[in-house]
Amino acid sequence: MGIGAPPAPWAMLMAEMMVTDYPVSLGFWTDVLGFAIAFERPAQRLACLVHPDGAQVMIYQRDGDWETGPMEAPFGRGMVVQVYVTDVDAVAARVVAAGLPFYVEPREKWRDWGDRMGGQREFLVQDPDGYLVMVVERIGERPLEG
Repeated sequence: MGIGAPPAPWAMLMAEMMVTDYPVSLGFWTDVLGFAIAFERPAQRLACLVHPDGAQVMIYQRDGDWETGPMEAPFGRGMVVQVYVTDVDAVAARVVAAGLPFYVEPREKWRDWGDRMGGQREFLVQDPDGYLVMVVERIGERPLEG
């Protein structure tokens, strides 16, 4: 039986990430990145996690189901999970406090959004299984350059 309740509203896209050590991964997503448990299925070792700023993700202990190929660390090759927050520096400070290395140090980055430039403060960190997580705070927009 589950504990808690689904997030309201459910995200229209939610990553479900297989993990090799559920307690360690749960600690990373909650203590370091600041997510909270919306609901948990303890027998399955699955948690639906929500961030105060609205992001949602599920993690669950690998059980052999839904594995489309060999699972080798780092997991999630070719995928970056983006988490939008209102205070990227506070999350970066928790990464440092946990003694975790940044994959990409905190930085300001401006990208072409088609008809304008979008700016954000961001960093990248790998979770305990190697999934690449980009934590982002949007900082504004400006006209295209040149």
